[in-house]
Amino acid sequence: MFANSRSVTSNQTGIHNDLERVVHRHLQRPWQAPIADHDAQAFAQLQQWRQVQGGDRPLMLDSGCGTGRSSLLLASQHPEALVVGVDQSAVRLERASRRFQALPDNLLLLRADCAGLWRLMAGEGWQLHRHQILYPNPWPKSAHLKRRWHGHPVWPTMLSLGGELEMRSNWLLYLQEVQEALAISGIRAQLSELPVQSEPLTDFEEKYQASGQVNWRLTASL
Repeated sequence: MFANSRSVTSNQTGIHNDLERVVHRHLQRPWQAPIADHDAQAFAQLQQWRQVQGGDRPLMLDSGCGTGRSSLLLASQHPEALVVGVDQSAVRLERASRRFQALPDNLLLLRADCAGLWRLMAGEGWQLHRHQILYPNPWPKSAHLKRRWHGHPVWPTMLSLGGELEMRSNWLLYLQEVQEALAISGIRAQLSELPVQSEPLTDFEEKYQASGQVNWRLTASL
């Protein structure tokens, strides 16, 4: 499984030509799509959990958390905060429950679509202390720009949640696009290469590191 991961391949050689137009359109036109019932149910679960654990505690979100490795690490590093790991895959979250037998009280792993959950959180005026999006190489084909978070209509909603944003990837162009989309949105971001021996936050990152690939880190204050 490890040390044999291929680099990202894409028919894009630079930042997408449509990026600026797409980002501007989403900034100017709020997304009005209906919220799915399962996302509303997940948000109700999150609201109840947050109320029990303490609604005044800093809230940290790990979007696309997979099997929860990064979420558990974040919760362990910040016991004063409430950490929510979100993934749309029940299979991955079930693997998390088997892999980590006892989750800390300040961690909730939640099945939901990130886009729907972000909209519900924003609708209630929630603000994040930290937001990490660590899935490394989504939608590398040029035709799939609008499926990447910075090309998706939920982009302004994600920004409105605030907090310290961190994204990681082994695909530099992806994070360069995020950096440009943030600039279009009036936000400065820093992009840097992760040290070779840095602690991996996810299984993906560990695999790419073992394969000799460079991992990249983008940070911004939203």
